[in-house]
Amino acid sequence: MPLPHSLLATSFDSGFSWAHDSYNAISLASNGRIYYVLSSDQLEAAGQMFEFDPKTNRITHLADLNGICGEGHQAHIPQGKSHVSFYEYQQKLYFATHVGYYQLIDGMDRLPVQAPDGYALYPGGHILSYDINTGKFEDLAILPEGEGCVSMVMDTQRGHIFGITWPTGKLFYLDVKSGQLQLFTAVSGSGESGTPGVDFRSLCRSLFVNPNTGIAYFSTAEGDIYQINPYSISVSRLEKAHLRLDYFGQYTPTYPGSMGYNWRQIIWYEPEQVAYGVHGNSGYLFRFDPSTEQMEVLERLTSIPSKRSGMFDQFSYGYLGFQLGPDQETLYYLTGGPIYQDGKRLEGEKQIAKGAAKGLEYLHLITYHIPSHHYQDHGPIFYEDGNWPQYVNSIAIDLEGKVYALARIPRNHQVRCDLIQINAPLSFNRP
Repeated sequence: MPLPHSLLATSFDSGFSWAHDSYNAISLASNGRIYYVLSSDQLEAAGQMFEFDPKTNRITHLADLNGICGEGHQAHIPQGKSHVSFYEYQQKLYFATHVGYYQLIDGMDRLPVQAPDGYALYPGGHILSYDINTGKFEDLAILPEGEGCVSMVMDTQRGHIFGITWPTGKLFYLDVKSGQLQLFTAVSGSGESGTPGVDFRSLCRSLFVNPNTGIAYFSTAEGDIYQINPYSISVSRLEKAHLRLDYFGQYTPTYPGSMGYNWRQIIWYEPEQVAYGVHGNSGYLFRFDPSTEQMEVLERLTSIPSKRSGMFDQFSYGYLGFQLGPDQETLYYLTGGPIYQDGKRLEGEKQIAKGAAKGLEYLHLITYHIPSHHYQDHGPIFYEDGNWPQYVNSIAIDLEGKVYALARIPRNHQVRCDLIQINAPLSFNRP
């Protein structure tokens, strides 16, 4: 297996000096434009939403998240980020907001229970829409009890939204047509507000919908798979399928520092009527058929250097940059690759208590062509100055196959998150 060549990435300046690490929060819309949210971890600034036009390379600032939530003049912990992708339904983009300002307690990100002086507590995440024709935002619902939205998916045929709140992991369902928000009891202990070793559970970051049935699916740190049925308004655990597979590794779900047996990212693949997902820590690609509850492990989707090392990559939760390309049959995956100095692999921390990089690594672009089962590592990605994108947990592919992400960029003696585009045209070596 030959080592891949490197790819070149161009960085863009969106003009947001507070921009912090961003997760998901970038998608292609039907008008060919890329929409994204840059996060903030500051009290003084909310997250910001932008539009990028690939034809002109023009960036347009669309909104301040506090402003579109009607909270622009309120002194509270702000709407610091969106943690979810955009979903298009009837030419409106649907997404949700999340808290970005945390308290670091015992190495874990915690939702503040006491607001800083002069501020109120976080009011809760909002479910929002953006009309790509008129530019109008609409505030559809607010999540109760001051919880943010850490995961969301939309049935874009029926107008149904499903999601998971943070930090306690409550489940919710919103019917866009009726405006009715339904909350369900958490099934993952106390979620990421829990006590390590007792009721702590890392929460699933990705759900998918079977468009034939309208039922949504998510995983748990214990490796169980649950379904949310919008017709019976119920949540139930699948009896046959689970993620407690030897290839994925062994985990103690009550402790932080990994996603446990959770899948990291998962998407529906229409031609086969199944879902394809990736387990974050091990990097294994799998195929899940919800109709038969069959799980099939396919390929380790990590970079060639990672495969050769036999070691897990450095990001403690795995990577969210996993999406179908414009041909709707090729998976694109942005993942890690080890760095070697004097022939020795750079090692990071053995264990950390939150989702973060345990050490330095390169960023690789992987593709997997589903019909031919062809895996390809297109190589590590670098900026023109020799630096490379870090903290990448997002991906979007435009209509011409150009790849975008939100990444850390060294700029003016500072490092901040912004939009990048991988310039080099991909060369596919399929049989």
